[in-house]
Amino acid sequence: MKNFQVFFLILTIMANPSFTQAQNGKASTLKKTFSRETAVSIEIKADPAIVWSLLTNGSDITRWNSTITFFEGDIEEGNKIKLKSVVDEKRTFKLKVKEMIPEQKMLWSDGAAPFFKGVRKYTLRKTADGCIFEMREKIGGLMFPMAAGSIPPFDASFEQFAADLKKEAEEIERGK
Repeated sequence: MKNFQVFFLILTIMANPSFTQAQNGKASTLKKTFSRETAVSIEIKADPAIVWSLLTNGSDITRWNSTITFFEGDIEEGNKIKLKSVVDEKRTFKLKVKEMIPEQKMLWSDGAAPFFKGVRKYTLRKTADGCIFEMREKIGGLMFPMAAGSIPPFDASFEQFAADLKKEAEEIERGK
């Protein structure tokens, strides 16, 4: 069974190579029957500590991030947070901060597997000039096919998020 899953994953990546290469601020989405995953990555010429600070300061996030219209809570591992996004301004997303590794990785999630679950992962990789920021969100589960048609696409929002983060982090870096 595991060999079949690996084979299927390889076929999926080969069929949609842009998904694994979602770089330079261009988002890509991989749709399956029971899930959808959107990813974006971008090079940011700023210290990862600056980027991490922007990502984890909930009280400041609506100032620089034009994709979030409301935010409540402290971004700390184990905490619950609430936010509204331009993707669906009528809905308040209630998320749990599942994991934080400073300046490397952060996971937020909501829902309950196996029925419907969403997981957003933020990753920073240090480079010689700054870092590579990646944001990836997978939503899915047994109920996903029934809701898939009413879930708006994330690509434009992910691209704007990455662009906003890059702009703010690089401005802070230049002001050091």
